[in-house]
Amino acid sequence: MKLNDYGLKPMDFNHPGAAALPEGVSRRGFVMTSLASGFAVASQPVLAQAITTDTQGLVAGEVSIPTADGHVPGYRAMPAKSGKHPVVLVVQEIFGVHEHIKDVCRRLAKQGYFAIAPELFARQGDVSKMTDIPEIFSSVVLKVPDAQVCADLDAAIAFARASGRANAERVGLVGFCWGGRIAWVYAAHNPKLKAAVAYYGLLEGMKSDIRPGDPIDLAAQIKVPVLGLYAGTDAYVKPAAVDQMRAGLAGAGSGSQIVVFPNVNHGFNADYRPTYDKTAATYAWKLAHDWLKEHGV
Repeated sequence: MKLNDYGLKPMDFNHPGAAALPEGVSRRGFVMTSLASGFAVASQPVLAQAITTDTQGLVAGEVSIPTADGHVPGYRAMPAKSGKHPVVLVVQEIFGVHEHIKDVCRRLAKQGYFAIAPELFARQGDVSKMTDIPEIFSSVVLKVPDAQVCADLDAAIAFARASGRANAERVGLVGFCWGGRIAWVYAAHNPKLKAAVAYYGLLEGMKSDIRPGDPIDLAAQIKVPVLGLYAGTDAYVKPAAVDQMRAGLAGAGSGSQIVVFPNVNHGFNADYRPTYDKTAATYAWKLAHDWLKEHGV
């Protein structure tokens, strides 16, 4: 499956029909010790509409985030002015912390946030060099345990706190695609999170031994207010799953909401891809920003 088909055709996420591990990739230690530059190969060609946010007035660049078993690379952007800024965790798509995710961090920093995106695939593989989406899933994404992801996001908050430039009592999260699913998972894991925004994250279909609960299984446990931003013609998220998620959230009392944008596809915020919809993306970004502010981030 190539980029132009991503989100437009159904896929069995636990059995995507991909290749074995790339030669030389080990499951011991860290595959990635630094971030790749530019856009992931699988996201090529990058469309001219791709947004580039400058670093004027910002401190932005790669950082190394201590974890229990070493360090993961990440991208951090924050206002250059002094003070402690509220934190937003930015959770990557399946393409890793590539240029689009870095740009999202800069956009958030322009709004006054300490934005940080840890590379959550660092131990399992470097997706930036892979060309095929099913290969990315089977070789890397499906090898990443939810517990590892949550621990790395906890570590990113600790890194922000230790920097002296962040208000780590005011933490939000924004996740896209794979990261949209993680937004729900992490909200269930960390009740101290002030708010989260899940862009078109899978609600079902990824459960396994290392991913013990899909969002629809976790909905009733979530106490953090999560805003779900979904696409009306997404081949990966069916209306029935959205209805089931809403029903589960209703009983949890978190105040979480799901907004479905009609006639747009999965990836409508990804400005470098053919599925980008400027109108939906602009409105969704405002909703996301307002949601974080209204909930104390």
